[in-house]
Amino acid sequence: MTDVEDDDHPFVAAQEQQAGTAFRPFADQDAARSMAGTLTFNQDEDIHPLCEIAVAELQQHLAGQNEWMHNFGLDDKGHGAVIGKMFGILIVQDQGGTLGYLSAFSGKLANGNHHNRFVGPVFDALTTGSFLNTGMVRLSEINREIAALSEEDATLHHPAITQLKALRKAHSTGLQRRLLEQYNFSNKAGHLKNMVDIFTAHGYKQPPAGAGECAGPKLLQHAFRHQMEPLALVEFWWGLSPKSATWQHGAYYKPCREKCAPILDYMLNG
Repeated sequence: MTDVEDDDHPFVAAQEQQAGTAFRPFADQDAARSMAGTLTFNQDEDIHPLCEIAVAELQQHLAGQNEWMHNFGLDDKGHGAVIGKMFGILIVQDQGGTLGYLSAFSGKLANGNHHNRFVGPVFDALTTGSFLNTGMVRLSEINREIAALSEEDATLHHPAITQLKALRKAHSTGLQRRLLEQYNFSNKAGHLKNMVDIFTAHGYKQPPAGAGECAGPKLLQHAFRHQMEPLALVEFWWGLSPKSATWQHGAYYKPCREKCAPILDYMLNG
């Protein structure tokens, strides 16, 4: 695979529809410009005051919105498993010089990829009739066939079960590879590079599970697609941690090294 121009990309049209709701301009542009100064993007800098303002606005929205339901474990109204989330804020300047911010969440939120105020995914695997949904249905069918034969007589049907297990493995591997190949990241110059190639260049045999779904890459992808200048990035955890004391509610974190570092390196320096 090679880098390609980001013109006429199939996902640009869908993301154009979200540009208006995802970009949140600061109410006081004069104050924002004064605070921004000569700010340029640097992942290693301390959290910028504009990030703190944007984070406060987003957290207020999370605490008070009623557009969707997600059990963060912060009150007794949630149902099902408690799933805290990493959220990201990217301070940007649009083509007209307006300062504002973009917001994103890691993975899915409330079982969906698209919500008001947030940028969309790099690739939406939840679309109805997608190859992933079809492929998962086929995997379920194979599992049911294996279970039925095993229940009837595992010894008698051993050759058939072995064949079905081999088919399941090949199908699963192919499906995973095809999914990874849908994640194409844009750098500032407008070139696209596939996630498999990005991680291969960093010595990985294949991208780690969940790569491409983190907040940081989603934010930069949206900014570059809409010709916005990224100025500062911050991520914070909202909700209870699924792993004891791993993440703290409201605390700030750097983008993860395993899943994000290779992608961000290409997007910012490729």
